[in-house]
Amino acid sequence: MSGTFRFLGQFIRRPTAVGAIVPSSRRLARRMVDWVDWPRVETAVEYGPGTGVFTHEILSRLPAKATFVAFEANREIASLWRGRFPGRNLHCGSATGVSGELSRLGRRHTDVVISGLPWAAFPERLQREILDATVASLRPGGQFATFAYLQGLLLPAGIRFRRLLGEYFTEIEVSPVTWLNLPPAIVYRCRTRR
Repeated sequence: MSGTFRFLGQFIRRPTAVGAIVPSSRRLARRMVDWVDWPRVETAVEYGPGTGVFTHEILSRLPAKATFVAFEANREIASLWRGRFPGRNLHCGSATGVSGELSRLGRRHTDVVISGLPWAAFPERLQREILDATVASLRPGGQFATFAYLQGLLLPAGIRFRRLLGEYFTEIEVSPVTWLNLPPAIVYRCRTRR
């Protein structure tokens, strides 16, 4: 529970960087990861792991020999995450550095990126910078999943983000609404050209 309160405190201090008042639900986390072809994953990346709800679901499915790295820009949340997942790779910085961090870990590409970033709070330039870095880091046919809160779908940045996904990915699937999440959300499941 202390992690939830720390998360809420970070939202109050930096709402556009954190993007939510409480961590995502387990139901949403499962929707984010259940569609991934985990037995074939050699490298997995997570953006904005927060308190680790998605991380837990990723690690429970990730093959034992696979490489995992998370990207968290908020230092206080990164500290909380490290306490929950000691020994796991965490890059404290922007997701735009994904290719450099993969290279540092001896990996050319990633098979999957799971993103908890608040896309609807970002300006177009930052949305594009992160998507450029993401697509450059994914192998052909790589998978990308992120979510959007229902109210964010109506914001100009949310509408723009959905349009940008069509520019960057060849396949986009939208999940049913996860009503048991605060606030309710949908998942975008995307794939790069094979």
